[in-house]
Amino acid sequence: MKNYFDLTGQVAVVTGASAGLGLQMAKAFANQGANLVLLARRQNLLDENAAAIKAEYGVEVLPFACDITSPERVKAAVEATIAKFGRVDILMNNAGTGAVAPAEEITDEQFKHEMDIDLYGTFLCAREFGKEMIKAGYGRIINIASMYGLVGNMIAGSAPYHAAKGGVVNLTRALAAEWGSKGITVNSICPGYFYTDLTTATLDSDFFQQIAKANIPLKRYGREGELDSCALFLASPASTYVNGQNIAVDGGYTCI
Repeated sequence: MKNYFDLTGQVAVVTGASAGLGLQMAKAFANQGANLVLLARRQNLLDENAAAIKAEYGVEVLPFACDITSPERVKAAVEATIAKFGRVDILMNNAGTGAVAPAEEITDEQFKHEMDIDLYGTFLCAREFGKEMIKAGYGRIINIASMYGLVGNMIAGSAPYHAAKGGVVNLTRALAAEWGSKGITVNSICPGYFYTDLTTATLDSDFFQQIAKANIPLKRYGREGELDSCALFLASPASTYVNGQNIAVDGGYTCI
């Protein structure tokens, strides 16, 4: 029986891998045999995650503290990856943040901070790891955008987040167009609301439960693991001819 999502021996770099969706998807890659490079700012959490993943899945894991807005740290992460594994096959740009406030109250600092992490950081990692993929003639880049990179919202003001994630959506298309001929595919996932340790209390509130029932055709928020299959598909040889796409995994929020 063929395993379409087999990643045995490949090297997957995941940013924002200290917790939440980044950690979940890193585990999904490891479950399919990929060796991992975990990037985030908190080394202690990365070390804990690396040890747990190695023990559970038997893959090699490199935890590397990295601020994705620092060109020096990102370049150092690339060098450490190549030094340990000699290759990079998959890059998942997952690290991000979100400023919530009415647009008229958003500060200059909030807007710039959002752009630096969500948009510039995504480009910086893609550029530096992409150089190694170009040398090898193969790569899978997956950017985590957001359904709010595709639409606006009337629930909670977050204009900088919309702007940055909208930028990621079209950055995905731009890189896909440039690098497709070099054996690299670039796609994005646009998640809706998902349960994580940080969001569970909010999403389970009466207010957000009513939002789910009124705005999401599936009448609920995303559960743990429901992003994994899309990430695995885009990272694997199963998606060879998928390039420049922005796939909403949102229970249908953006279809209405």
